Amino acid sequence: MNRIVITIVLLSLSNVFMTFAWYGHLRNLAHKPWIIAALVSWGIALFEYLLQVPANRIGHSVLPVGQLKILQEVITLLVFVPFSLLYLKEKLSLDYLWAGLCLLGAVFFIFRSRLL
Repeated sequence: MNRIVITIVLLSLSNVFMTFAWYGHLRNLAHKPWIIAALVSWGIALFEYLLQVPANRIGHSVLPVGQLKILQEVITLLVFVPFSLLYLKEKLSLDYLWAGLCLLGAVFFIFRSRLL
């Protein structure tokens, strides 16, 4: 399988874990002390790191670190927006659109040597 595809899959999976580690406790553990939420989040984050570290190593073999980072940010937004809307029941705002457009600009500039 293509290393870029493997990187995207691993980063996507790691991002799902990290989103739950960072924000899932806001819904599920809101009534618990913060230290419990932190410990649960650390446990979830362990799985995230088991995916993220190999993703970055594989990705860095075919992409410069700047491209790898922007790719991660795009994946973060693609995971976070549905999570915040569907899981946390946040309201959709135009800010998500503006953030997405800014990231598209970042993608263009960081990947333009590959695109042109």
